[in-house]
Amino acid sequence: MSKSDIHKLILDNLATSVVMLNGTLTIEYMNPAAEMLLEASSRQLNKKPISAWFSADGAELETLHAALESGHPYTRREARLVTHNGHELTVDYSVNPVPGVGETLLLIEIEARDRLMRIEREEELLSRHATARTLVRGLAHEIKNPLGGIRGAAQLLQRELDNIELHEYTHVIIEEADRLRNLVDRLLGPRKLPKIEDVNIHAILERVCSLVTAETAGAIRLVRDYDPSIPELKADAEQLIQAVLNIMRNSMQAMQGAETVTPQIKIRTRALRQITLGAEKHRLVCCIDIVDNGPGIPDEILNKIFYPMVSGRAQGSGLGLSIAQSIINQHHGLIECRTEPGETCFQLFIPLELKYESVR
Repeated sequence: MSKSDIHKLILDNLATSVVMLNGTLTIEYMNPAAEMLLEASSRQLNKKPISAWFSADGAELETLHAALESGHPYTRREARLVTHNGHELTVDYSVNPVPGVGETLLLIEIEARDRLMRIEREEELLSRHATARTLVRGLAHEIKNPLGGIRGAAQLLQRELDNIELHEYTHVIIEEADRLRNLVDRLLGPRKLPKIEDVNIHAILERVCSLVTAETAGAIRLVRDYDPSIPELKADAEQLIQAVLNIMRNSMQAMQGAETVTPQIKIRTRALRQITLGAEKHRLVCCIDIVDNGPGIPDEILNKIFYPMVSGRAQGSGLGLSIAQSIINQHHGLIECRTEPGETCFQLFIPLELKYESVR
């Protein structure tokens, strides 16, 4: 095997995407990793101007031409590229001019950042949620102990009062103490271990859809887009119903009073392969998208919506999404949200190969 063959073999087997451009910014070579990243072969991209797949930014193209002329390398962090199929990617890339025979070539090394950024975002989300849960548990302990004492003292006081009219005040104390205790219990979320069994995710979603239809009297249009190939997963059916219902209720309430032509919630399921949730990689994951056409979530609370007591509505308790995240976390999964005016999507990721022993 010649040296050139060895060099090509090395490039073809690199995990890093490598593209070689000639002096006219036409592709001379792409390794398989680059073809996978850009979702096209070099033959397909040769027929397109570089602005169609590398960058539509004129300043970026001028920088490439400048690198050809000067021979100076440069690096870009978190740049935006567009694939052959129109998907936007966040990447880091380095451009190195390589003197060739008669002309200078540009060697571009591209590293996708989307997956790394998502892992970092998910790890931060899980860390924030765990911190909030620890804080709530500590506060719950400090609140419930004196509440029990207040309630007990009010009951004893009520027995000692001969004037029945004064019982009205002790009733208020007892009822408010019970209300606060129930609020703390809701803040803590599910307190029992999941009852793990084989469940059909579409049966769970249909159960939730029937509840939503009953609650709204059919005022909200429900659109299903199910993947029938998704196998049964090991989970607690009742808890998953509660988590999905909390999210759909959040969508229902967001659309109430909004200027939405026809309030709609779309439920989409897909099976995803080789997905990393936080720091853990899963071979197969069930992804549930719950998409509404409401006004969207304000930017100032978007990063805090899974915290307890955070709500975009004056009358909201701010507990539904926090409880839903806790339930999905117990199943080693995660809930993410993206939003813009007219479309808010909650994505639930639940591993399909969860074993009973591994449930936290």
